[in-house]
Amino acid sequence: MQKQITVALLISTYNWPEALDLSLSSVLLQSKMPDEILIADDGSTEETKIIIEKYKKLFNIPILHFWQEDLGFRKTLILNKAIAGAKSDYIIEIDGDIIIHRKFIEDHINFAIPGTFVRASRGYLSKKLSAKLVSKQVSKINIFNKNVDNFFSVIRIPFLWPLFEKKYKIKGDELYEIHGCNMAFWRSDAIKVNGYNESFTGWGPEDKEFIARLLNIGVKKRFLKLGAVAFHIYHKENSRASLAENQRLFKETIALKKVYCEYGINQYL
Repeated sequence: MQKQITVALLISTYNWPEALDLSLSSVLLQSKMPDEILIADDGSTEETKIIIEKYKKLFNIPILHFWQEDLGFRKTLILNKAIAGAKSDYIIEIDGDIIIHRKFIEDHINFAIPGTFVRASRGYLSKKLSAKLVSKQVSKINIFNKNVDNFFSVIRIPFLWPLFEKKYKIKGDELYEIHGCNMAFWRSDAIKVNGYNESFTGWGPEDKEFIARLLNIGVKKRFLKLGAVAFHIYHKENSRASLAENQRLFKETIALKKVYCEYGINQYL
């Protein structure tokens, strides 16, 4: 029996409308729909808005488009704005270059437990397969295709979830491992720690620092392995120009056991 919670699917995007199109088309195929879709758009051009408007006509649930001016990589700001605007209890977060299995939302709902957040996995699509899917706008994927990597992240075996839930990647530095492209948390918990830290600009590791503060207030990490299957469309790596400073902020949060960031979601509530 499915749990009676309200769920938002949060999708971050920036100037890749073709990938967002594939991602949203995979949401249309879900066995269980979210209650709302939140698009956190870090300053994309009109092409992305056109894709979103197309899907607003195809879904019978709200699609909320949160946009900010393109002033560089400011993902933390737009994520906070979207989470602040959510009406749902539970947030499932992916990136706009992720294609999801048809049981993705259902799996996350069935795995959700108060007082915890969830890390899940993703498989990697090769450059060749990604280009083919994007050009043909096809979001159905054969997991046995030789161009799909990380096989044990793209098979779905629900009865094995308990084997990994509390024992997999929870010791040492692995405790802070998380993928912003496939994670889930309670909106109320995010607000308690003031959401994402807007002192982070540029790529990484804003997701790790966010969950470090969740851990510091006592929220437990659980790993959803062999479920909530997601596929990552190939693209070139983002610039690492700000990584050293962002890593410093992340390590500071761990060392000082911070539970709150100075610049976060509270300004949007």
